[in-house]
Amino acid sequence: MHVKEIALFGILTGFGLILLVLGIVFTFTWPGIFDSILAKELQLTPTSKSYDAWKSPPIELSLDIYLWNWTNPEEFKNNTKPRFEQLGPYRFTEKPDKVDIKFNPHNSTVTFRRLSQFFFDEEGSSGSLDDMVSTVNVVALSAAEKARFADYMKAKSISVGLSLYQQQISVTKTAGELLFEGYEDDMVSLAKQLPFLAGEEVPFDRVGWFYMRNNSADLTGYYNMHTGENNMAEFGALKYWNFNETNGAFEGDCGKIHGSAGEFFPPKQSRFGTISFFSPDMCRSVPLDYEKDVEIHGVTGYKFSGGPRSTDNGTIYPENWCYAPGEGTYSGVLNISSCRYGTPVFMSYPHFYGADSFYTGQVDGMNPSEEKHQFFMTLEPNTGIPIDVAARLQLNLLISPNPNVGIYADVPRHFMPILWFEQRVTATPELAEELAVALKVPMIGQICSIIVIVIGLILLLWFPVTKLIRRHIGQVHVSEKGVVKIITMEELEKQNKKQVENSPLLEKKDTPLKNVEFTKSSKQDLQKSMEKLPFIDSCTATSSDTNNQSNDKPSTISLSTNCDSNRTDHEQDAKTKL
Repeated sequence: MHVKEIALFGILTGFGLILLVLGIVFTFTWPGIFDSILAKELQLTPTSKSYDAWKSPPIELSLDIYLWNWTNPEEFKNNTKPRFEQLGPYRFTEKPDKVDIKFNPHNSTVTFRRLSQFFFDEEGSSGSLDDMVSTVNVVALSAAEKARFADYMKAKSISVGLSLYQQQISVTKTAGELLFEGYEDDMVSLAKQLPFLAGEEVPFDRVGWFYMRNNSADLTGYYNMHTGENNMAEFGALKYWNFNETNGAFEGDCGKIHGSAGEFFPPKQSRFGTISFFSPDMCRSVPLDYEKDVEIHGVTGYKFSGGPRSTDNGTIYPENWCYAPGEGTYSGVLNISSCRYGTPVFMSYPHFYGADSFYTGQVDGMNPSEEKHQFFMTLEPNTGIPIDVAARLQLNLLISPNPNVGIYADVPRHFMPILWFEQRVTATPELAEELAVALKVPMIGQICSIIVIVIGLILLLWFPVTKLIRRHIGQVHVSEKGVVKIITMEELEKQNKKQVENSPLLEKKDTPLKNVEFTKSSKQDLQKSMEKLPFIDSCTATSSDTNNQSNDKPSTISLSTNCDSNRTDHEQDAKTKL
């Protein structure tokens, strides 16, 4: 091997070894590197990419509200089954924002409040805010519920107050008044002025299910959420609500603050896991279980949906007993009375979807459907980013007989639907495409690692392989027409042998030697030389002088052979004439 070949061999082997090692190391370390980069991108900080989208989501949000119109309230005391008619949707465009933001580096959390502005979307609605709707009188029902747990004298005074202000079991108001505008009520105004009569301070001056929510951050309270800087497994989870670790509405584990704030979820989701979100309106977290894989704009996600466990009150799942203290109802509704100032409010899925048939059998007008009424969240499992969300809940009121309150003395016990809402958010095709590209980065890194390994192996094995090829294959011949032909070593040996045989230097002569002249040699010298030749054994030699023996000039010797061909080479007779 020449010096240049040795140098080239060293360079190629060195580079090949380096690339091979780098490729192997990169193959095993790249997933961890990608996870670290992903964590940095997802973490919520004042300078992170996720901050602006979190503070003011760029996606337009719509809130669809459906109202249940009670069509036969006058027949309720006659034990006639209540009939309800669904009205809506009444669509409102929501512009959410975060206010009073404060990052807490000491525990990697952020404190904030939510503020939303709602604008009625007349074109997207099926109905007007001036539609008249008959529904349960929540003011009278709330007062009667307080009388249930009061002493006799206070209960009677509440009953007298309801009669004095001519309160009825039902009220008829416009859709706008029942939702964001609110309506005035004499008993609420009295309780606002004389809080000792209500037993506690009344936080509002008008009655409406979404009153004081528009352009206000007061009702939802203060959130304290993990930013993921210390631990991505806690990313997006609540640490405190209203600066407390408990919700104040439930006991035991049910009273602990946990679950996502609803916007962020940890990456690396599992099909065998459960996600949960915290609802301030319910003062609790709602668990969602994995259902199936779905595809949204080409991106595969895990669909987590609300099943029987999420709305069970301990009837099916004993661990949920603390969500229904002393309730004793069938599974499918959640008692959140302790979160709504003692008003007997119960949450379920729309049309009592997934609930016990007891509830749909109590009233007419319910048509539960999985497609229309299921609550679900679809997360991209690697990043934990929600790509399809359908938040659907129904608000119900429980009317129960109360012998100490006149208007409720002889009413049947019924769960009455009031309204249900839906907020549907799906990732745009552009966002899904960006997410799909990001998800290809790990695969691209692995492919690059394999390419580097292959290049390293090629450089490392270049010289040994080429030597092996030359030894067993031979040469590669390219003709003038560009035809490539591989010549094997066997063919090369045949060609070389043929060339040697056809060489003029090795040409055989069958004719006898003639006229070979020797100069300056005597007969005796010639005889001695011929005797030394191996193929001369018993041949005779003769000579004749062409000139005078006495002449001093060199003699001319004429040599000829005539040996018998039937004898072996070593037994031939040499006949020589001098």
